[in-house]
Amino acid sequence: MENKGKKEGFSSSLGVFFATLSGAIGLGNIWKFPYVTGANGGAAFILIYFIFVLLLGIPLMLSEFYIGRSTKRNPFGSIGAIEESNYHNFKFNFLNKIRKSGIFKLIGWLGVTTAAFIMFYYSAVAGWVYEYLFKAIKGDFSPLKNLTGEEAVKFTSETFNNSVNGTYTPMIWQLVVLVVVSIVLVAGVKNGIEKVTKVLMPLFLLLILLCDIRSLTLSKAGEGLSFLFTPDFSKVTAGTLLTALGLAFFKLALAMGILIVYSNYYKKDTNLMGNSVKVAISDTVISLMAGVAIFPVVFEFGISPSSGPSLLFKSIPLAFAQLPFGNGLLAIFFLLTAIAATTAMISLVEAPVRMFMEEFNMSRIKSVGVTSTIIFIIGAITVHPKSIFGAVLIGNKNFFDLFGFLTDNVMMPFAALLTAIFIGYFIKKDSFKQELTNYGQLNKNVKYLPYLRVCLRYIIPILITLIFLNSLGVFN
Repeated sequence: MENKGKKEGFSSSLGVFFATLSGAIGLGNIWKFPYVTGANGGAAFILIYFIFVLLLGIPLMLSEFYIGRSTKRNPFGSIGAIEESNYHNFKFNFLNKIRKSGIFKLIGWLGVTTAAFIMFYYSAVAGWVYEYLFKAIKGDFSPLKNLTGEEAVKFTSETFNNSVNGTYTPMIWQLVVLVVVSIVLVAGVKNGIEKVTKVLMPLFLLLILLCDIRSLTLSKAGEGLSFLFTPDFSKVTAGTLLTALGLAFFKLALAMGILIVYSNYYKKDTNLMGNSVKVAISDTVISLMAGVAIFPVVFEFGISPSSGPSLLFKSIPLAFAQLPFGNGLLAIFFLLTAIAATTAMISLVEAPVRMFMEEFNMSRIKSVGVTSTIIFIIGAITVHPKSIFGAVLIGNKNFFDLFGFLTDNVMMPFAALLTAIFIGYFIKKDSFKQELTNYGQLNKNVKYLPYLRVCLRYIIPILITLIFLNSLGVFN
């Protein structure tokens, strides 16, 4: 178990890859990506999303890797730990004053706060998954095999509504999720985070592949694939751009403090560029595989592609119900979906845990306990429909939607903007180059530096600024 004065690291490059990938892969792939894609026009949205991954995702991921590995500090204290020799010394003194003002420390503060806001509602969704696993093991979905299409859709809708709208049950399952996550985190980096992700990520991939194979045998698989892969740019709006940007941040675990923390545990010989590309591509491919698994079922049973967060909980049971031994396969699927949700939660919780350990001199056990307690209390009284503030609306949004809106559309983009400006303008080019090339050991990565600098200095700030202005109503 890790003590507050000792920092562990990942033991292998495979551990680095799977742990970092686990921060990106989770319910975002099989829950959020499909329903957001469905609500924003399908393939055209995916293309825009992938462009954001290339222009924003990889450069920002590398920026956070730089901050984390070079300082070996949590997000909250990392900016202040960067050595003075790594900064530009500007001729215009006001620029030096901006850097010393502490504004860039907001990068870490926003990262930890964003992780917390996400966990308030994400832990609730993870709780739904855990409950569905329990229902599948009990055989609650067995009646689906004998129902017609319309009856089956009604059955899954009622099951989902009962899971979400219960008085105490959703909170209990949310607590179960946090207990499981806490057990893993208390075990530490090598024996907890790395060991779990190295075993469970490949299994998760196999289950997605199984779902793809099953979905492609459905009669309306062609309609689902067409929706997913045929672009329709007539459906693209300014809101689509904002949503794609927010999803890119959410899916790649950007601006949440996760990547800064995990790169604390990287070795000096870890190829930051190679790891970022592998994670970005793997995450996108798995998201598409999730879409292949879900959209043929959506069209087969006449479910709206834009039916929202419940898409996963309505379509997957319908698909497995028609298979031989379908209930057993459904139980396995939700087991691995629960594992994916758990690994993502592990990444999210680790950011504030590391902050409490370093900034408040807490042990790992105490840090995990404090963090999990805060998540449960705030999440339990805000995000559930029957909770204390469940009926409260702020700007026509309940707390579940409000937390998602603030993190996706405000907090993560703003933190990303600060990160791009900070690394692009205030950090010396040679300092960034040293981390990118592992101090000359990977000189092949030098060729990517001009592309990264252009993205960080110009493309990312311009794109995020335009999207911010649009969200404020400046543009029609």
